Amino acid sequence: MKSNNHKGKILHLITNLGTGGAEMMLFKILSGMDREKYGSEVVSLANIGSVGQKIQNLGIPAYKIGMHIGRPDPLSIWRFIHLVRKLKPRLIQGWMYHGNLAAQFVNSFLPKPVPVIWNIRHSIHDLAYEKWMTVGVIRLCAKLSRKPAFILYNSNVSADQHEALGYVADNRLMIPNGFDTDLFTPSEEAKSAIYTELRIPLSSALIGLIGRYHPMKDHANFIRAAGHLSKSHEDVHFLLAGKNVDTENKELMNLINEQNLSSKVHLLGERDDVNRLMASLDIASSSSYFGEGFPNVIGEAMACGVPCVVTDVGDSGAVVGDTGRVVPPRDPVMMASAWQNILDLGFQGRKDLGMKARERVINNFSIKAIVSEYENLYSKFL
Repeated sequence: MKSNNHKGKILHLITNLGTGGAEMMLFKILSGMDREKYGSEVVSLANIGSVGQKIQNLGIPAYKIGMHIGRPDPLSIWRFIHLVRKLKPRLIQGWMYHGNLAAQFVNSFLPKPVPVIWNIRHSIHDLAYEKWMTVGVIRLCAKLSRKPAFILYNSNVSADQHEALGYVADNRLMIPNGFDTDLFTPSEEAKSAIYTELRIPLSSALIGLIGRYHPMKDHANFIRAAGHLSKSHEDVHFLLAGKNVDTENKELMNLINEQNLSSKVHLLGERDDVNRLMASLDIASSSSYFGEGFPNVIGEAMACGVPCVVTDVGDSGAVVGDTGRVVPPRDPVMMASAWQNILDLGFQGRKDLGMKARERVINNFSIKAIVSEYENLYSKFL
């Protein structure tokens, strides 16, 4: 793909460009930036996924190395070094652990090293929950953490946790996630359409969890909480969407059947209309046990005027503030109780709380303000 007129100014290095919170945040930043002033290119260490295609549709070059993360071969490493030398970046920004390490690594092969920024999107509850290869990269990055000009975090909890593991604090910088409040907005039309799709009455309440199937997301916690709530609320339905969140997932189906929820839980798989799904909910949830920094789905739900119940992981509680409820992780009884509390507010009470949540996002986490923070950071180097 042909490069833009500002070839090589800012080079973003990321592990992959499939659907994910970090990948979507990169896309949103690139969508909102002044491209006349800030030229960008993207290199994915693995492949161009759905988000990579969205980036290319913006007219921004996105390249793939085709590397097998965790076992890179000499040929893919050579391709990577050769491509970055050819792009001649003036600033390199890594995304997530492998992208950060790759940014620092490839910088040493440039004719003249350039400033490097790391972007950490993950909190660390306990290294025991991470893959052994990821733990190795986390520890190696701790030893190298004086090298980047800045280490960006989207969560204060994450920054504190990494610094406790040996990451230097001198170059810490906090920029939270941002949200498009024109795309993610309350919509009665979306609610009606999704209820029709699911074949549930409009009088039912709908509680949702949107996110890929992964141990950190703790879908079991959500399903068990749904089982508790359903004992006293027959008219509540549950919407789940995300990669591998479908009827082909035997582990998830077993959880649902154990709770006798097969008629109440709706598995939608990976969707490209998350804004409509969010707007259809009465309550949105994050049931994560570990790993979250600043969950995009919570900000998106709040922007849609939907109150949230979240586990106290990463900055989830700080994001929700007093516009939702915060519960301990792995406590389905407490999660069900928090859902009950919000349902007891009634329609108008939930609507008022949801609009308070939307106002919180507009005031604190609008994508325009967050993009401006990134542009101000890049201006220090360009």
